[in-house]
Amino acid sequence: MTTTLEIDPVTEAALIAAQNDAFRRSILGTHPVADAPKGQFVMTPGVAALGPDTQHALTRRVASFDAFNADSDPHGWHEMGVIDFDGTTVWFKIDLYDVDYRYGSSEPSDPAQTRRVLTLLLPSEY
Repeated sequence: MTTTLEIDPVTEAALIAAQNDAFRRSILGTHPVADAPKGQFVMTPGVAALGPDTQHALTRRVASFDAFNADSDPHGWHEMGVIDFDGTTVWFKIDLYDVDYRYGSSEPSDPAQTRRVLTLLLPSEY
């Protein structure tokens, strides 16, 4: 049985941000994968069309991203970022789902109840 703990919004945002950061870092093995929350890393057809070298460079940039600001991160969850890569704007977005990837997580700060999907996309594909 899963229990729900009441956490204040600031603490919850900090927990989610730390989990999202760990997940992002794990996509290239720069953070211990065993410690990272579970999830998937996907990219849209537009990003895939940029070619494998660009995909790899973008993935490295996402994994090391730390330029969160109020415009791209209004909730403090480190869930979205904007990358300028050789004149091309690329976004990444982390969505938080239940363990079956069907619905939004009812407990986004609990990694046992939450799965992440990190999507790398072009703004035109949003």
